[in-house]
Amino acid sequence: MKVIIIGCGRLGSGMARDLSRRGNDVTVIDINPLAFERLGTGLKINTVTGIGFDRNVLTQAGIETADSLAAVTASDEANVVAARIAKMVFRVPRVAARVYDPRKAEIYRRLGIPTISPVAITAARMSDLLTFSNLNTLIRLGTGEVSVIEIEANDLLAGRTIEEIGLPGKALVISITRMGKSFLPTARMALEFGDVVHLAVMGEDTDRIASMFG
Repeated sequence: MKVIIIGCGRLGSGMARDLSRRGNDVTVIDINPLAFERLGTGLKINTVTGIGFDRNVLTQAGIETADSLAAVTASDEANVVAARIAKMVFRVPRVAARVYDPRKAEIYRRLGIPTISPVAITAARMSDLLTFSNLNTLIRLGTGEVSVIEIEANDLLAGRTIEEIGLPGKALVISITRMGKSFLPTARMALEFGDVVHLAVMGEDTDRIASMFG
């Protein structure tokens, strides 16, 4: 895949190195040429110096044939403008922008610009660690509306069926890991002690899920 990353800070440079190691064609844009030193050596990563939402700079970076673009500069506004240009003008298939302000992130997401708010994600994850120690959040979808969590079946859950612990529209069991092997369970399958249960859960229902699972 051909990937363009706007911003060569800690996140942008880390993404660039990781994607390059995976065999992707990576180009990084940054207004400060010294920022490219974060990329290190030994990897083939293209660099372009300039403003990330400048169309000429984007064209120089190869946006016309890009498969994806991530705007991760320190400016929310610059990231959104760059993402919007990539999505609306150049029709890049996959576009994402980092937005620090969770309120702005939600607004931009509703306008069709995929955004990630590290503040919101980190705050939610820290809350999980402080209040729901028996639940392990693996990933958050969207801006945190849905979480994929895992929990180990204890005495309270052992013997209960999948349909008994599911909450339609609130929580859905998506897989079970038993003796190191994962599988998709049926509705009438009973849990065994020590099973690792993976669920998709609506964020606002975490209290209820925690209470159900003891």
